[in-house]
Amino acid sequence: MSTTSATGTAPVSIASSSSAAAAGGSVINVSSLVSQLVAATQAPQQALITTQTQAVTTQISSLGTLKSALSTFQSSLSALDAPSAFNAQAATSSNTTVFTATVGSGAPVGTYNVTVSALAQAQQLLSKSSFGDGTTTIGTGTLQVSLGGTNFNVAITSGNDSLDGIAAAINSASGNPGITATVLQGSSGAQLLLSSTQSGAANTIQVSETDAGNALAALTYSSTATTNYTVQSKAQDASFSIAGVAETSPNNTVTSALSGVTLDLTGLTTATGPVTLTVSTDTSTIESNISAFVSAYNTLAGSFSSLGGYDAASGTAGPMMGNALLTGIKNQIQSALYSVVNTGSSTYNSLASVGITTNSDGTLSLNQNTLSTALATNFSAVSSLFSGTNGVAANLNSQITTALAANGAIATDSQTLVTQENSLSKQTTALNAQMAALSASLTQQYSALNTLLSSLQTTSAYLTQAFASLPQVQATPNG
Repeated sequence: MSTTSATGTAPVSIASSSSAAAAGGSVINVSSLVSQLVAATQAPQQALITTQTQAVTTQISSLGTLKSALSTFQSSLSALDAPSAFNAQAATSSNTTVFTATVGSGAPVGTYNVTVSALAQAQQLLSKSSFGDGTTTIGTGTLQVSLGGTNFNVAITSGNDSLDGIAAAINSASGNPGITATVLQGSSGAQLLLSSTQSGAANTIQVSETDAGNALAALTYSSTATTNYTVQSKAQDASFSIAGVAETSPNNTVTSALSGVTLDLTGLTTATGPVTLTVSTDTSTIESNISAFVSAYNTLAGSFSSLGGYDAASGTAGPMMGNALLTGIKNQIQSALYSVVNTGSSTYNSLASVGITTNSDGTLSLNQNTLSTALATNFSAVSSLFSGTNGVAANLNSQITTALAANGAIATDSQTLVTQENSLSKQTTALNAQMAALSASLTQQYSALNTLLSSLQTTSAYLTQAFASLPQVQATPNG
């Protein structure tokens, strides 16, 4: 009988070598496993929320872009959307050495002959007497100085009783309406120069004193007592005429002679004859405003295209492509642009009739010559086309004001999107809370399992050692 050796199958360890390497001899790396399971559960839900949030954020940003574009375009309408915008006028002088002219709104259009026979002047007086070197004592008392009926007193004391002191006291006196005192040093000594800052015949200088005719009397002056001063420049009004109507002015800036027109008189027409003043409609400014309107619309059209268009070359759609709000606003604006307006003229009643036409890409072009002809031919019709009750600019301004209002379509859509954005944010918060709870639950479960597996691993190792220590049984062959 032969004897064979019986060997048992070795037990399989529950923990792999990598499991045994876990912290504390753990069979399972609970933290890593739970983290992966939570991430796998959270990822698809969070991805959906993130995608929706990005879409809403893009729409909010797009509405902001649209609002800004409309506001910018609307600013160009202020120069065209009211009849007063077409009151732009220009005033020109045929000889600017005699006068220059500026014009406001409402000035009567026409040509006027202007003559200027005198310019307004301010009075200037120079004392005849000299007063030493300016520091010589003159005397004390009170000087009463007046300009055009406005009086002020100057106290002369022992501290300022020289010509220098008197001049300084006049200049610093309270209530001085515009008299400047200057001490001039000449070959015969110091002299006092009194200068008015106010022109006009009524603005004369007078000086009286209270020292009973003593030393300060040498500084007095009036229209009837002129002995002490020489008139260097007399107080004088400007004298002029417009279209033969004579007028005077206390200064050389004339604002009341012709409504809406300001003349700045600079010279006389005695030798040159009348100078022509021309008041006309300033079509160049209006043309510039209309050109700015066309450019502003083209910028807006570019915004419409980038927001709602489709770029076939790149295969990229605008963020508001197919958006009903964008489409509605765009259609309203285009309807106003293409409308026929009752201007009282069958010739000039649309943008196309004054040279503004549409290009294939939706932008506008301006034919400057056609516009200039329209303004020269029928200015009133062009004005009505833009600024009348149903004018293009007036309608556009009304439409955009409605769209941008606090309760308008853009604000309403924005509020809806913000509400959606807040809801998505709350969903993210709720999901994070759910995942935190799931993480805690799984950690508890797998930690318990880990403890069990660790115990089984210890038992397995013990049994393996026990079986190994048993005596081996040898098989004895028969016979």
